[in-house]
Amino acid sequence: MKIEKLTENKIRIILKQEDLKDKEMDLHTIMTKTAESQGLFLEILKQAQKEVGFTTDGCRLLIEAYSSPDDIFVFTITKFSDRSNDDVSSNHLLSKKLKVKRKHVDINAPVSIYRFEDFEAFCGFCHFLKANPHISLRGLIGCSRLYHYQEAYYLALSEIKVEHRCLDQFYTSLSEFGKLVSNSGNFECKLIEHGKIVIKKNALSTGIRYFSNF
Repeated sequence: MKIEKLTENKIRIILKQEDLKDKEMDLHTIMTKTAESQGLFLEILKQAQKEVGFTTDGCRLLIEAYSSPDDIFVFTITKFSDRSNDDVSSNHLLSKKLKVKRKHVDINAPVSIYRFEDFEAFCGFCHFLKANPHISLRGLIGCSRLYHYQEAYYLALSEIKVEHRCLDQFYTSLSEFGKLVSNSGNFECKLIEHGKIVIKKNALSTGIRYFSNF
């Protein structure tokens, strides 16, 4: 198990299948609200507090899950302060307010479009890519375009090399900053017609070069 601190309020947990063998669990079991899955998450939270100082007392938790074809499970845990429950334990919050949603990525789709809440979120993703050189974009994304539409920003990706060694890492990281909204070219046509093109080509490399320090 690997624990990475992304921000003060967000961590990423990477689990391999062998990490779950001793507990006789799999992804389906983890995604089901059972005593075993709750116990595992509490164990993870305790380990995260010990390793990276991620405390969750008095917080609501959002847990997002993603699995890769090679049985690597990635969980993003985000905490939200709840001042009205400062004296409530993490155990209670986890059992009462746990929300789990699974990401579905069609790597064979001709285009993938991700929504960023604002330009700062897009810049944050670019900064993350710049700070993590082990995620190589060379040969991974053929085309990337950035649109502005209805107060949000949309990153359209196409010509994706599905055999690229960094594909899983890239999509896992991207899902932590943006939300997959479409795998359809029709949606990009809507962006072209009703939105505004911000970066016409090489949106990611341009963002990394000019906006990653925002």
